[in-house]
Amino acid sequence: MQHNRYSMFGNLALFAGIGLLVGLVIGYPAESMVVSMTLWSTLQIKQFTRLSEWLHKENDAEPPECEGHWGELFDELSRQQKRYQSRETFLRGVISRFQQSSAALNDAVVIVDVQNNLEWWNKAAERLLGFKTSSDRGKPLMNLLRDPRFVRYYQRDSYQEPLQLPSPISNDIELLYQISKFGGGSRLLVARDITQMVRLEQTRQDFVANASHELRTPLTVILGYLETYLDQDMPRPLVRGMTQMQQQAKRMENLVSDLLLLSRLESSRQVVDEHPIQIQSQIQHIHEAAEELARDKNHSFEVKLDQQYDLLGQERELHSAFSNLVYNAVRYTPPGGLIKIRWWVDKEGGHFSVEDNGVGIDSVHISRLTERFYRVDEGRSSESGGTGLGLAIVKHVLSRHGGHLTIKSSKGSGSTFACHFPTEHLTQVIVQDDLDDDYQDAG
Repeated sequence: MQHNRYSMFGNLALFAGIGLLVGLVIGYPAESMVVSMTLWSTLQIKQFTRLSEWLHKENDAEPPECEGHWGELFDELSRQQKRYQSRETFLRGVISRFQQSSAALNDAVVIVDVQNNLEWWNKAAERLLGFKTSSDRGKPLMNLLRDPRFVRYYQRDSYQEPLQLPSPISNDIELLYQISKFGGGSRLLVARDITQMVRLEQTRQDFVANASHELRTPLTVILGYLETYLDQDMPRPLVRGMTQMQQQAKRMENLVSDLLLLSRLESSRQVVDEHPIQIQSQIQHIHEAAEELARDKNHSFEVKLDQQYDLLGQERELHSAFSNLVYNAVRYTPPGGLIKIRWWVDKEGGHFSVEDNGVGIDSVHISRLTERFYRVDEGRSSESGGTGLGLAIVKHVLSRHGGHLTIKSSKGSGSTFACHFPTEHLTQVIVQDDLDDDYQDAG
């Protein structure tokens, strides 16, 4: 292009020189210059018109034949046009292969633009989400997926965890939504049909619940007879054997109770009957029970409770979760240990923690502690009477209350188990004096 500019200036200078020379010969230099410049301009306009007509053609016509700097310009534009066409063909092929491969997927794939409007989706999205190619393109995603839980998930702008919901076109289809951001604000939504997995999991849960329920009756009979026999005068070896039988039967009874509780927690993902819980009073009761449990171990307890906020939720479930953490600290902390129990609130939400100065847990085990029946030390867990389901119960209770569990521990340095709840599950404590004043004002 630099060469073309110099050539154009040279061509202009040539026409001007010829016009001036002819003008000097005939005695009219100014008029001759005007005619020469007009002729040069006319030629440039003609070439520009040819260029414009060629550029506006929709077909892949060859550039006009031309000499000089215009010919070089036409050739350069033609080369660039071919490069762009080659690049466009390649990109169209990539897009076509992406669409073909996405169309073959059983998962729904949806592209949402920066304005949260539907830009593209595959055939599985029509089958699982009910999108229609003829009418839904360009519509806001929230107009078609209106479930409040999905709306909250989408607007959260943080998608580390997937969301499980029924399909908008059928409650019999269970979908797992996962969203990823790309391209400066656009989103890729993937919805996977997990109906079969959910049914298999439900079958497993039903089996565990039914089996646990059926075990309760024979266990009650066995414990009743053992208690009756132990009240009688019997030989010491027989008493020792029956005492061990009673201990193991009670342990099995605890296991059955935990299995039934875990099955109930897994049956639904959200708390239906939530209400304000006097969290300070509940923690105090757990603390008193823990002191009774730790009487022979001479543990020390330190309790700090925020008195300004209560927690919204299901009281029995939260009691089970908190007591599991406190009783675990009592069981696994050596005699003379210190156990710290805290409830506090900050800008991130409400937090309940149990800290001990016991033997600690090796880091290789921490990620698996909430698995069912996972034990760090098989022998120690059996001696303590634990069922191996406590932390699994804690995890499910917190999930149902919108919270999560964090575990910090290292071998020989104690452990800290903390429950974290979002701010929407907090409520301010209503002081009794304020209630009395309200009643007096009403009177």
